[in-house]
Amino acid sequence: MTAVFPRLLRALDRFHATHPWDHNAHYHRWILRRLPGRFTGALDVGSGSGDLARLLATRAEVVHGIDADPAIVERARERTAPGAPVSFSVGDALEDVPSERYDVITCVATIHHMPLADALTRFREHLAPGGTLIVVGLYRPRSRSDYLIDAVAIPSNIAMAWIKNKGRGAPRPVAMTAPTRPATAAFPEIVREARLVLPGARLRRRLFWRYTLVWNQGPSPTE
Repeated sequence: MTAVFPRLLRALDRFHATHPWDHNAHYHRWILRRLPGRFTGALDVGSGSGDLARLLATRAEVVHGIDADPAIVERARERTAPGAPVSFSVGDALEDVPSERYDVITCVATIHHMPLADALTRFREHLAPGGTLIVVGLYRPRSRSDYLIDAVAIPSNIAMAWIKNKGRGAPRPVAMTAPTRPATAAFPEIVREARLVLPGARLRRRLFWRYTLVWNQGPSPTE
């Protein structure tokens, strides 16, 4: 199976070249279902074209998105309505995050661009007491079970691409135009490293070559 699977992925890549759909946006509503009905501030790391940041703004008083790619940040600003409680900045998520603490921090398909432990430590430092961190990340399949889970996702992936494109080819969504790179860490490595930084973090492999991490910051000692 491990020998056949890379060939299947290459064929799938060719299919997606003409039937693209945003795998990351698939999880945006999933993220929202794990957040409070209202909260004060949110930070979206690797905000891209701003789709998730604007969705968070339906519940948050203020949302800030940060991304390292100036071109995609400009697109995010262009696509955000004037007066919306959303701002975007260009910067390094480990160095340039505003100093305040946030009730919600999200990071979708971005953390594999950074040292995992350093990124999670930084997010923990910026999370307010009682706050929620949600990561949707990519992992590199290595084990037989990884390949089996990913193989199961292929029919669903093709069906979603066909439905979203109504059977025809379509332009790539704006959110998919930013630079990307493949993940290098296997899921068990991610779990071990994440739980050293965030004890009690809940991690699960998901469809479409993703995993999720959910962690809730405990209240401050004075509360």
